Amino acid sequence: MKSHPLERALMSDTLTQYPYGSHRRVVMGAQGAVVTSQPLATLAGMEMLWAGGNAVDAAIAMAIALTVVEPTSNGIGSDAFALVWDGQMHGLNGSGKSPHQLPLEPFANLPQMPHTGWLTPTVPGAVSAWQSLWKRWGTLPFVQLFEPALRYAEQGFPVSPEVARAWKRAERIFLSLAGDAFSPFQEVFFAGGRSPRAGEIWRSPNHAKTLRAIAESEGDAFYQGDLAVAIAHFATATGGYFTPEDFATHQAEWVEPISTTYRGVTVWELPPNTQGIAALMALNILEGFELSQYPRDSIESYHVQIEAMKLAYGDVRRHVSDPRFMDVTPEALLSKAYAAKRRALIDHTAIPFPTSGMATGGTVYLAAADPELMVSFIQSNYDGFGSGILVPETGIALHNRGAGFSTQAGHPNQVAAGKRPYHTIIPGFLSYKHQPIGAFGVMGGAMQPQGHLQVVVNLVDYGMNPQAALDAPRWQWMEKNRVLLEPPLVPTIATGLSDRAHHIQLTAEPSAFGRGQIIVRSGETLIAASEPRADGIALAR
Repeated sequence: MKSHPLERALMSDTLTQYPYGSHRRVVMGAQGAVVTSQPLATLAGMEMLWAGGNAVDAAIAMAIALTVVEPTSNGIGSDAFALVWDGQMHGLNGSGKSPHQLPLEPFANLPQMPHTGWLTPTVPGAVSAWQSLWKRWGTLPFVQLFEPALRYAEQGFPVSPEVARAWKRAERIFLSLAGDAFSPFQEVFFAGGRSPRAGEIWRSPNHAKTLRAIAESEGDAFYQGDLAVAIAHFATATGGYFTPEDFATHQAEWVEPISTTYRGVTVWELPPNTQGIAALMALNILEGFELSQYPRDSIESYHVQIEAMKLAYGDVRRHVSDPRFMDVTPEALLSKAYAAKRRALIDHTAIPFPTSGMATGGTVYLAAADPELMVSFIQSNYDGFGSGILVPETGIALHNRGAGFSTQAGHPNQVAAGKRPYHTIIPGFLSYKHQPIGAFGVMGGAMQPQGHLQVVVNLVDYGMNPQAALDAPRWQWMEKNRVLLEPPLVPTIATGLSDRAHHIQLTAEPSAFGRGQIIVRSGETLIAASEPRADGIALAR
């Protein structure tokens, strides 16, 4: 019987095929695998596995270490989400709500949400995600999970090349901010008025002090102790709206993951308030096309993928928000019958950005696996360093996830007090015939569901191995008919898509196309991959 393309993607002969000239190869082991966008963070996960910990211990240690070694994307003041397989799928929403005393008057005349300042942070949920995962599955002492991050923060670490590039790009944004709210951030991250260079040793002693307090209190210090009070006091002193009660009432939430089947493979995401549903909706639309009849690098394959993604975003940007405020259900959005109606809109030429057809009623990704557990985890400031606000003497830089709110009156995602915003960060997972295949994710704002779609297509339709599936050139739909294409690609693709009314722009900037990681299981073997658009590495044992 003919094997499924996904099964072929994991066969031994396919694991030697790298059509895009990758400088990396898949990494394989049987007892455990870890992967992040930073080698030092990946080593933190491997350290936990060697100490006898499990995949959850490793994932938490890597997440904590990433707050130190990749501050351009995440920090102690981030949000986080996770999918965990332990025989069944579990979902964790570690995002926080806007301050309960947030006034609405400042937003009345804003065309869109700001990205810096006190109007943008919601209660950071990353620490609560670490805490919740450890309480449910952790085997090592909580304080042990912090040891690698504490070493990096106290002793220093060499800033990696891509992080240094991101840090340098951030100068023009954060060095221009004025006011007492921004001074502590600038003093910590831009000492001497500049960003650190690649290879330069960077230390963060206050970050270490805060991590130690979180470790010794098993997370409680952040939400119910001195750290929560310090954040609230700094907010009061510099124009913010947080109170200690905002932190005391926060908790991460266990949620039911959502999924769809794509050519027999089950693709898992977290439900709203995340945009993971966009990837599933696009896959539902795309399932009606026999992509395998077209070469992977062909005009036809690119065209229908882009159009399916556009149609999914037409609904997601209209409806997805804090689920308490949505006027349609995820089940309705994931209906295969509804996908068929949307599919019928796809023609030979690009359509303008579609409206919803439904009736109204800076990020790090990591994965870890062992023989029993598989973890897909994502943690983020949202836009680079986040809000530009750092609480003095703590190392806590606050994210700007509130920038995901809408200022449009009556929109389900309209900014409000005590509400979770639309979230871009999405961990992904695959299973097949009720067995786990593995964890995957692609970082990068609106690129994330687009990256999920392309990785799944590469694995399932084209049978590419995990490393090749990450290496392959990507596209990103931006707005209306504007599409970014990543070189190298077949030259006729750009011209052919232009002939179909796509507005094409080529860019070699890797950050435009996300940064992905994968760990999959084939029998007893774990296969890990980390793409070359970031500084990361995969390790296995």
